[in-house]
Amino acid sequence: QVQLVESGGGLVQPGGSLRLSCTASDFTLDYYAIGWFRQAPGKEREFLASISWSGGGTYFGDSVKGRFTISIDKVLNTVYLQMNSLKPEDTAVYYCAAIEGAYDDTDYRGEEYDYWGQGTQVTVSS
Repeated sequence: QVQLVESGGGLVQPGGSLRLSCTASDFTLDYYAIGWFRQAPGKEREFLASISWSGGGTYFGDSVKGRFTISIDKVLNTVYLQMNSLKPEDTAVYYCAAIEGAYDDTDYRGEEYDYWGQGTQVTVSS
């Protein structure tokens, strides 16, 4: 059974940093693309970043470009979202998701993802 588990959320002050992890259980990340999304109360789900299984292709949403980075550790079967210069408007539940059978170095921001994690809360507040 394909499972994605997010971790690393929490409370952080404005200007601070957090690193979220998305660990895949019972499957390897080969030939998957992994994306990070977030959803704040009353708002639509927002694409943040994606990375291909080789790590060769990374893509970012406009609201986080230059502040967030995404990386993959295939040994640990984990994708990371490093979030810097956090703002109160970054407060949301953050989700990772996977597309099976993905092409390498391809932008999947508008595609349907096959598997989703349960989400982790990020709160940016002083």
